Amino acid sequence: MKKKRHTLAHLLDGRHASVWVSVLAVLLTLLTAGVMLLLMGKNPLIAFRSFLQGCGMLPKANYGGGSGMLSDLSDFLNYMAPMLLASLAFIVGFKAGLFNIGIAGQMLISGFTATVFIGYSKLSALPARILVVVIGILVGGLTGALVGFLKYQFNIHEVVSTIMLNYIISYLTGFFINNHYVDMMTRTSRICSANARLTLTNVMIAGVKCKLPIGILIAVIMAFVVKFIFDKTVFGFELKAVGQNRKCAKYTGVHVGNRIILSMAFSGVLAGLAGVTYYLGYTNTIIPKTLVGMGYDSISVALLGNSSPIGSIFASIIVSIFQQGANYMSSMVNVAKEIASLITGILLLYASCGTYMKMRAHMVIQRDIDREEEEKK
Repeated sequence: MKKKRHTLAHLLDGRHASVWVSVLAVLLTLLTAGVMLLLMGKNPLIAFRSFLQGCGMLPKANYGGGSGMLSDLSDFLNYMAPMLLASLAFIVGFKAGLFNIGIAGQMLISGFTATVFIGYSKLSALPARILVVVIGILVGGLTGALVGFLKYQFNIHEVVSTIMLNYIISYLTGFFINNHYVDMMTRTSRICSANARLTLTNVMIAGVKCKLPIGILIAVIMAFVVKFIFDKTVFGFELKAVGQNRKCAKYTGVHVGNRIILSMAFSGVLAGLAGVTYYLGYTNTIIPKTLVGMGYDSISVALLGNSSPIGSIFASIIVSIFQQGANYMSSMVNVAKEIASLITGILLLYASCGTYMKMRAHMVIQRDIDREEEEKK
């Protein structure tokens, strides 16, 4: 009897199964989004092309004075930088068996602190930007370490503590902004000085005004740093051991409590860097009592990238395309820009089904193997 082949099952159960699961999640998301747009009476091909045009990956029909594809691409990279850092923050906690849902709050407190102490100062560019990064690392790290300490010392689940901290940080920073740092015209915080901003504005490249984000360099470097830590260091191995089996890790001599605190501190450091690159880079202002949705979108990025630091680079590109290209897509297709968040949610749903996809693929292959063995008998 001719052997029955299940190509998709073999791909999802093979050596590069994680990559194919991500590819399948993206394809299913595009298919689902396409059907939704068709039901709304819109052309999905035009919508998807508009997403790419809004991110500077395809040319638009026309541009305003002094802008071009490079302008849109630089804006896209400016948005992607904190997205990548936020996804890395989630990955670090997730590898250690922790679910850091407080990334948005850690971003906000780091961005607010850097804005108040450095953003409104008269420091020159180099020391100001260095201090902004240092504050992001320290404040984010301390906030994350607090969550880890509560988990270790009082067994308070990190999801509960981070949600509560999100509310506390949101309302506390909102109080200070509204009472001391508010711009009466925009009702947001006053903008930071150009010297403290992690985005270089009005840089002329090929006759086009661009924004050069320093944060994208920080984000890509940190992706490789995180990969190195988990692949090549004892510390990274111990974090993964704690995440896979805490009792076994403790039995082998790993100080589980210490690693829980350090993993959340490390996650907070990355969230803090995401915060300063977002609030003192991408937006340059803070909306009071508002947590940025990027802190939650980063979860979909991490899952889509299979909790891999390098995979998160590609995943953050995909998710950022939907988020950053939403405004242009909305104007071209005449649909609400919030559909980009809906598409991101669908992507998260499919990405979270990765384990199930692998399991089903393995079951199909194993069934065929069992059938062949029975036929031989």
